[in-house]
Amino acid sequence: MKKLSLQTFCLALVVVIGLSACTGLGKLVKKANTISYKVTPDPMEMHGDSITVSISGTYPAKVFPKKAIVTTIPVIKYNGGEKALKPVVLVGEKAVGNGTKIAYATGGSFSYTSDKVAYIPEMKVATLELKASGAVKKKTKELPVKKVADGTIITPLLVKSDERAIMAKDNFQKVIPRSQTGNIFFVINQSQVRSSELNSPEMKAYKEFVMMGIAKKFTFKNMNISAYASPDGELTLNASLAENRAKEAKKSMIAMFKDKKTKVDTASNDGFYNIVTTAEDWDGFKKAMEASSIPDKDLILRVLTMYPDGEVREKEIKNLSKTYVEVADKILPQLRRAVMTLNAEENSRTDEQISKLAASTPDSLSVEEILYAATLTTDINTKLDIYKKAEAKYGSDWRTSNNVGYILLMQNKLSDAEAELKKADGLSANNPIIKNNLGIVARWKGDRVAAMELYKAAAGAPEATYNMGIIEIQNGNYPAAVTDFGSNNTFNAALAKLLNKDNDGAMMTIDNSNEKDAALSFYLKAIAGARQGKADVLTNNLKAAIQKDATFKEMAKTDAEFIKFRDNADFKGMVN
Repeated sequence: MKKLSLQTFCLALVVVIGLSACTGLGKLVKKANTISYKVTPDPMEMHGDSITVSISGTYPAKVFPKKAIVTTIPVIKYNGGEKALKPVVLVGEKAVGNGTKIAYATGGSFSYTSDKVAYIPEMKVATLELKASGAVKKKTKELPVKKVADGTIITPLLVKSDERAIMAKDNFQKVIPRSQTGNIFFVINQSQVRSSELNSPEMKAYKEFVMMGIAKKFTFKNMNISAYASPDGELTLNASLAENRAKEAKKSMIAMFKDKKTKVDTASNDGFYNIVTTAEDWDGFKKAMEASSIPDKDLILRVLTMYPDGEVREKEIKNLSKTYVEVADKILPQLRRAVMTLNAEENSRTDEQISKLAASTPDSLSVEEILYAATLTTDINTKLDIYKKAEAKYGSDWRTSNNVGYILLMQNKLSDAEAELKKADGLSANNPIIKNNLGIVARWKGDRVAAMELYKAAAGAPEATYNMGIIEIQNGNYPAAVTDFGSNNTFNAALAKLLNKDNDGAMMTIDNSNEKDAALSFYLKAIAGARQGKADVLTNNLKAAIQKDATFKEMAKTDAEFIKFRDNADFKGMVN
């Protein structure tokens, strides 16, 4: 009985082996190590928050069974889990099914690109394995699991949140230009200054300006006197007349500046006065005519313009004044004048005065002064306090709310910053400064799409363009990031070039940046060295990074950027 059972078992085993041999699956399993695979990229890489791999494989001749269907599942394995990718289906030449055909006699190849897989931090240290099984009808065989790649390069995650927020500027001037202009009008063919002219409302305002300037300690710089004659007189006479009018106007001004109430010592010097004379004020005549209500003024001006000869034009203007009373009574008299412009400078409060008032009585400051006051301190909390005071007094000025939001943004108080910036946005719609700052809030809150739209709305602001580069790195669009960063020499600009496969450009940008001595900058240069296969560049820069920040030692140990150098003695000595 025992002998019969043993015979039965042996027979069954022979049948199984025979069936496997008939299906060809046994040979497939046995020859599995002859199947070649190539993974791109290897190590795997994360771009735009996801991983994508391409796999190409080749089966040698007389390995793939004619009636078999082989399903291969790429699997990303990491500590604590695994992620299966979409399968690859290969079919033998006599198999019924959908997939890439592989001939038995000649063998064949396949290519495959996975769907995007969301990256999670655990995938930093990972492997890509292929799990394959062959089937012929109901018979199946598992092929040995094969590791085909390591993972994962996550260098894009080094991007720094160095967004450029924009502070609204004040228009504070330490020296404020002040000026006052007055006119003295003369009787035809005369240059005497009438007392009625010196007591006109215009000249009274002139004197009040001088008195105000004296009270506020203006620095009186100079006076420009432009004297004119109307274009209806003989040229030589008019030239002399204009000069005399300038002299008389100057005498009157000197007398005024000697008066006790309007005394300005510097105005007694000849160098204080700049005199220009115009013998025939043809331009003034044209402007006065154009502004008049004379019915035929356009025709008259066209006709007069036809006479290039000044004397002929003088006669025509005289004739014109006889025909048109308004020309004689209103146009020509206002051209017989001296125009005096007094230029002065008002000194603003000193920085010390402004700082004290900002702390004690901020309501006494103008909006420009209080915004300026915030720039006089380096303490961020003091700045915030001043901007809040500015907002309380000048809440209708968008700059106050924007700058409160700016400081809150620097303090990473996103909700409060957003509220202030939205307030500013309500006061000044489509303002590129505010849109840029709101874009930073959106990006820091994780909404890259909204942030990009806000940056686009801030078109023209170089800060917004730079900030777009950060998002393009996160999106995996490295050429666009390089463009956005432009000529800026920053860590992020160097990172964009590295990710865009410009290792030399990345190194040059870092070396020209203000961040060149930072540990992270040395680490980026070590990565560039690894990508170039330059062990000395890698080790020298990694050593510098670790010396400045010991956390880079552990980081480098598991960084897939250095996977090809893990057996390098110098590398091992630094990270172990």
